[in-house]
Amino acid sequence: MNLYRVSLRYSFTSKTMKRLLAIIFSAVMLSGCANRTSFDVTIFDEVVYTPQYATGFEIRRHAESGATLISASNPWQGAEGVSYKLLIDPNNFFTANTDIQHINTPAERILCMSSSHIAMLDAIGEVKRVVGVSGIDFISNEYITTNRSKIGDVGYDNNINYELLIALNPDMVLLYGVNAANSIENKLRELSIPFAYIGEYVESSPLGKAEWMVAVSEIVGKREQGIEQFNTIVTHYNTVAENIRHNIGNAPRPKVMLNIPYRDSWFLPAKSSYMVQLIEQAGGEAFSTPGEGNSSAPIDIEQALLYANQSDLWLNPSGCNTIAELVKLNPKFANTRPILNGKVWNNNARQTPMGGSDFWESGVVRPDVILRDLATILHPEIISDHDLYYHTQLK
Repeated sequence: MNLYRVSLRYSFTSKTMKRLLAIIFSAVMLSGCANRTSFDVTIFDEVVYTPQYATGFEIRRHAESGATLISASNPWQGAEGVSYKLLIDPNNFFTANTDIQHINTPAERILCMSSSHIAMLDAIGEVKRVVGVSGIDFISNEYITTNRSKIGDVGYDNNINYELLIALNPDMVLLYGVNAANSIENKLRELSIPFAYIGEYVESSPLGKAEWMVAVSEIVGKREQGIEQFNTIVTHYNTVAENIRHNIGNAPRPKVMLNIPYRDSWFLPAKSSYMVQLIEQAGGEAFSTPGEGNSSAPIDIEQALLYANQSDLWLNPSGCNTIAELVKLNPKFANTRPILNGKVWNNNARQTPMGGSDFWESGVVRPDVILRDLATILHPEIISDHDLYYHTQLK
């Protein structure tokens, strides 16, 4: 009987204490809410980080609260006037605002819908925060591939496993858009799971793509590490570019053919596109099309054949691993200069068994390594001490 009374008394005391704690917590929260400030983007008047090369993001701070605001603009191709904001409010200073995403602490559990965002986290030493991915078989990152059992694959496109997504309990989802908002955005809103668009995809500057790692580093509370790592990449990139400029001077630049046909058309990138900029920085001249940013435009096969015959080398012929494969796909091009001279390279040296490309993963944050690859291919007389990392010469 005494033991029963002791047990009953303990149970009553525990329940009472829990209820009292709940009441106290609610009172504190209500008191805090009464003193919180409505969110107003205009009061974030302190610029924390303005990108040097990227065009799609900015980080501002509100001095009184210590909160920061990441603004991402037009994060997919064709977007106009589109803006997303992520509020990082460590002191819970602002009231909730349904128009913006917000977190109160640095993101610890992150779901990455793009492999390039994994590479950004890896670049700043925070890849272990990744708890979920989209398409794990296409990811090259060593931490992800060796910890598959710990990391959830939520799928991609219209085949998202939302039950798994919820079970992963992410406190941040990093999204991307191709030609429109990501299809899971509305569901994330419904589930009250914070998300942020990382728009490196639309940047045409190689360094601009990499600079988005600073935005990611802000999300995980590691801004200084992100800035330091990015500045190191800039230094390496500019050193290679300056070396090439100094050594080739006004000498003729090798002409470069890109890609292979797609549905009877040959798509070439715009003059200001990512790949064309890399080739020019490496001392080459790529055949391109009019246009802006990372857009591409079709040319007919006859025009492509003319360009190929004028080219000194051929880069990135899609999934081709040998010259024989390239010729089989494009018999008309069998006698073009690059093929006859064996001057064909592809950016597929680092691929997963399912065909995932590390060039478009870690290469996004290592444009300096890509530039050194291309400089080695275009000007072996200048860059002779570098083993190709992302590229391989087809045989």
